Amino acid sequence: MGYNTPTPVQQQAIPLILEQKDIIACAQTGTGKTAAYLLPLIDRISHANYDFTSTLILVPTRELAKQIDEQVEGLGYFAPVSSIAIYGGSKGDEWEQQKRALTGGADIIIATPGRLMSHMALGYVRLDQLKYLVLDEADKMLDMGFMDDILKIVRALPTERQTLLFSATMPKKIRDLSQQILQQPEEINLAISKPAEGIDQRLYLTYDNQKLPLLEHLIRELEVSNMIIFTSRKSNVNQIVRSLRKMGFEAEGIMSDLTQEEREKALQGFKNKKYKILVATDILSRGIDIDSLSHVLNFDMPQDAEDYVHRVGRTARAASTGMAITFVNENDMYRVRKVEQLIERDLPKLPLPEGFGPAPVFDPTRRDFGRGGKGGGRASGGRQGGGQRSGAGGGGDRNRRRGPKPEGTAPRPDGNSRPIKAASPQPRAEQGAPRAEGQEGGQKPNRNRSRNRNRKKPGNTNPQNSNPPVPQDNN
Repeated sequence: MGYNTPTPVQQQAIPLILEQKDIIACAQTGTGKTAAYLLPLIDRISHANYDFTSTLILVPTRELAKQIDEQVEGLGYFAPVSSIAIYGGSKGDEWEQQKRALTGGADIIIATPGRLMSHMALGYVRLDQLKYLVLDEADKMLDMGFMDDILKIVRALPTERQTLLFSATMPKKIRDLSQQILQQPEEINLAISKPAEGIDQRLYLTYDNQKLPLLEHLIRELEVSNMIIFTSRKSNVNQIVRSLRKMGFEAEGIMSDLTQEEREKALQGFKNKKYKILVATDILSRGIDIDSLSHVLNFDMPQDAEDYVHRVGRTARAASTGMAITFVNENDMYRVRKVEQLIERDLPKLPLPEGFGPAPVFDPTRRDFGRGGKGGGRASGGRQGGGQRSGAGGGGDRNRRRGPKPEGTAPRPDGNSRPIKAASPQPRAEQGAPRAEGQEGGQKPNRNRSRNRNRKKPGNTNPQNSNPPVPQDNN
C-alpha cells in the first residue's frame, strides 16, 4: 500500500483508536487522516465478524464518500470487510442498492448526512447496534448546514459506541459539537490550518482582464503535469473551460450543478490523465486525493481563509511537493491579510511577467466593493449575490464585486485568448421587487393611498386646474 512510516496524525491516532478511546483530531489537509481511522477500524471489524453494520462514516460530499469507499476496498482487500457509499444525486437502481446495503448490514457505511436521513425517514435503517461513528471533514459539514442532521443521526445511534471526529480546522462550533457527541475524548492537534511545507505558494496581483492571459502564460511557462483551477463561482467554471480549450489546452469542469454521473466522469478523466486541467468550485477542495498533483491555481481569492488552506492542500500531499498560485484583484487584497494571519506567514507577491502592463498596488486595507453597495448582493457568504459582474474574473469571489476598470490596462500578449466577454449588466434583484415585511430599505408601500381611498372626496371647485386621480395598484 506504500505505507512505510506513519504520518504524525496516524502515529498518534491509531493507538488511541485501538484502545477504544473517543478522539477529536485536527491536522492539516493531506496528512493521512483517512488512513488514520480506516486502518484500525478495518482491523477490528475483520476480527469481530459482525453480522450487522458496525461503522458509520459521515462526510460532507459525494466525491469524498466515493473516495473513502475506494480506500476501504484498497486497504481491506485481504480482509472480510464490506462497504458502500450512500450519497444523493444517484439513479433509482442505486437507491435500491443503497437500501439493500442498509438493510442487509454492510460492515461500513460511508454517507452524506442528507441522503442518510432520507433513507432513515423510510424506517428500514437499523443502526441500533453500531460500534463506531466517524465524522470526517466535520468542519465542512457544519459549514454546509448539516449540524441538525448530524445530531438527529447521532440520536438514533447507541450511546455505547466509539466516536472519532476528524477536522482540518478547529472553530468553536466543532468544540460545541464534540461536547455533545464525544465522551472524554483524547485530543490531537497538528499544525492546525497550515498548508503543508512542500507547497510553493505564490500570489499575483492582477486586474480581472489580465487573469486569462496570465493563466495561459503560466501554463505554458511552468512544467504543469496536471492542475486544478479553483473558482468561487459556478458560472465561471464553463467560461474558464471554454477559454482554456480555445488556448489549445485540454480541460474539463466540475461543479455541483452537474449530475453525479457527470461529476464522476470529469473527476475520473482527470485522474486518468485524459486531460491535464480541471476547473472546479470548492466541492473539490476537501478531502479529494489526486495522485501527484503538480499545480493548484486559485482564479480568485476564496471567501474564507480556511478555504484557501483546503484548496492549496490538494497539492503536496503525503510529503510530496507542489505549487499553489493565486490571482488577487484589487478588491480582494484584504483577504490576503486574513490568510497570512491564519497560516502565520507572509505570502510572496510576484510581479506580472513582462508585457502585461501595471498591476494593482498591494493594499490590504482596501475594501472597495465597487458599484451597488457592499458586494452587490448578500454581505457575506452569499454565493448568489445580486448584480452581474464582468467576465470570469470580475472580482472572482462569491460576492460578485466589480471594481473600476483600471487605467492603462495591459494589452494581451500575442497568441493569448481573448478574456471572457463581459456579460450585459442585469438589473439587481432587489430593485423594484417587493420586500418582506419588516425589511429595511427599498421602496415602502404608500399606506396613505389605502387611507385616502375610502375618504369622501370634496367637490372639485376648479376642475380645469385639478390633477387626474392616481390609478390604484391592486396587485
